[in-house]
Amino acid sequence: MSEDLWAPHAPHLPEAAAEAPAPGSVTLIIPTFNESGNIVELLSRLAAALPAHLPCSVLFVDDSTDDTPAVIEKAALECAFPVEVLHRESPEGGLGGAVVEGIRRADTDWIVVMDADLQHPPHLVPEIVGEGERTGADLVVASRYIAGGSRAGLAGSYRIAVSRGATWLTKGLFPRALHGISDPMSGFFAMRRSAVTQEALKPLGYKILLELAVRCRPARVAEVPFVFQDRFSGESKSTAREGLRFLTHLASLRSATPLARMIGFGLVGLSGFVPNLAALWMLTHTGMNYLLAEVVANQAGVLWNFLLIETLLFRDRRRHRHWADRFGRFTLLANADLLLRIPLIAVFVGTWGFGVLSATALALVVTFVLRFAATEALVYLPRKAGSTRTS
Repeated sequence: MSEDLWAPHAPHLPEAAAEAPAPGSVTLIIPTFNESGNIVELLSRLAAALPAHLPCSVLFVDDSTDDTPAVIEKAALECAFPVEVLHRESPEGGLGGAVVEGIRRADTDWIVVMDADLQHPPHLVPEIVGEGERTGADLVVASRYIAGGSRAGLAGSYRIAVSRGATWLTKGLFPRALHGISDPMSGFFAMRRSAVTQEALKPLGYKILLELAVRCRPARVAEVPFVFQDRFSGESKSTAREGLRFLTHLASLRSATPLARMIGFGLVGLSGFVPNLAALWMLTHTGMNYLLAEVVANQAGVLWNFLLIETLLFRDRRRHRHWADRFGRFTLLANADLLLRIPLIAVFVGTWGFGVLSATALALVVTFVLRFAATEALVYLPRKAGSTRTS
């Protein structure tokens, strides 16, 4: 990933100062994608809002294809606080990835994340940080869903319904991690740098607060109300594609533990019966021998399972092997299951005296557990430290 860092006002701090940031110091991380029409007004409002005693710098992490970086550079010359722009040629992880890239560079007490389109009011930045200092919270969320807040800037009933539905879904899936957070879809929040476990973050798409709350588990959370504003300039970046990325992100977060992954693995396996039976029906109706059709149709289920497992369960582990290597190993394990199951059933019936149905059920459970463990170990775990392959 190539990067271009420009910092016209960034001071050269002594090494000791970098190791011990000033109390209450803030890095304001603003991810941007083609937001040139908003930059001047955003920095102007920040200049009016930030008190002189608050040590604050602004870091734009930019994935734009327009002149946004140049606009930031020019506008930064008029600012009394440090302004940097980091342009990413490869926008890995989307908006969430941009925020994580900013977090890597931040060395202040607080990190504040906000959008560039002015739907997040800049005058609230000192209030959000101040609430964290007053309460001792690790995470302070600007919420549309507490007294004094409003989602007024959401355009149309459709976007309101989608936002509300996504909020209910995430709070239902992560009741403990999101306890005390009324607006997990908010993109406006502050978090103590010391509470961020950077290595644990695996962002996908634009819901970075959800990623931070679920993976870092801040000990104490506070909220302040805010009124979601209309965009100052440009168009919304919310698309159907981002919606799909959001659902994929939810599945990845929910399957982060081995038990959750095993359950998900089983559910994906059950869903694989649909393409398997559909392929079997088509093949037998074309005149193929039913035994050969069984073998071929099983591959349809294997392909279906592989695609879902890649997308929903092991998205963050795919870089360790080439996709062809992963698919070959997965296919071999899935078909080896058939070879193992029949001898197991014979042992359960002939040696241990099980009935055929109970022996079959037990063999299915045993081979499922073995297949899940083998899939994790032989397909999706790194081959050795430092060895990576991209798909």
